[in-house]
Amino acid sequence: MAKITVKQVKSIIGRPENQRKIVLALGLGRVGRTREINDTESVRGMVARVSHLVEIVEK
Repeated sequence: MAKITVKQVKSIIGRPENQRKIVLALGLGRVGRTREINDTESVRGMVARVSHLVEIVEK
């Protein structure tokens, strides 16, 4: 299965609760933290919801 690397580029401080939960569910939580995740539709949807806080580095 394909993998994507997701990196958090902005803080979750002051963000709505649903955005915080999504970032934490992606395995992030601190600026600069990266995580390699399976590329599925649900993960893409989560990343789309918090696209202003994270960036995708595709391999």
